[in-house]
Amino acid sequence: MKFLQWIKSTGPQRHEPKSRQSRNGKIFMVSKRFILGLMIFILVGFVWAGILVWNMNTAASTNPLQHAQIGIVLGASMWGAEPSPGLKERLEEALRLYRNGTVQRLIVSGGLDQPDFPYTEAEGMQHYLVDRGVPVQHILLENQATSTYENLLYSQRIMKEYDWNSTVIITHSYHGPRAMEIAQFLNFDHPQMALTESKVLNMPIHQSREVLAYAKWTLQRWWISAQTWIA
Repeated sequence: MKFLQWIKSTGPQRHEPKSRQSRNGKIFMVSKRFILGLMIFILVGFVWAGILVWNMNTAASTNPLQHAQIGIVLGASMWGAEPSPGLKERLEEALRLYRNGTVQRLIVSGGLDQPDFPYTEAEGMQHYLVDRGVPVQHILLENQATSTYENLLYSQRIMKEYDWNSTVIITHSYHGPRAMEIAQFLNFDHPQMALTESKVLNMPIHQSREVLAYAKWTLQRWWISAQTWIA
């Protein structure tokens, strides 16, 4: 038996055509490069996300805060007719700044969360502030925004109508870095930040969402910049 196997092994061998070998080699190289590129892309993504989370955890309010004409409260979700616990934290920070005279007026910014809700985010925030003693004439509504970019863009338009230029942007710490980047992109005049730490939000979940929102904003910023350059 071994002798027969030896004869077969020493007999003529079948070889794949060189063209097929070359093609297989190219497919292998392309696959290898694709996998390597994918691994690098994932690694860069993890590093980028880590930097963003670090920025969220180290974000701080402008210190010292200067007196400003307007405080812009960035919207968050409503719970039916009431601001969510997270949104209430932003509103409490706005109340503190209004009461101590840091801001003269407030812009509350945010559209309608769901069609069956009775109020937009801005209207819900207005009711909350008025119930706690802020005169209604000192609160301006921005009812259309559906994103942080729109929060700041539409609030900026209101400021221009009244010829206001100094502002404090009021939000949570994890949200602060992106809000500041957007404000600078929109050419706010030395925007200040008033950031509150949350005691009610699940930070791992919200920070993960913020990483995705930051990625979306990065693409949006590139798109807006490209359109401006083309125009």
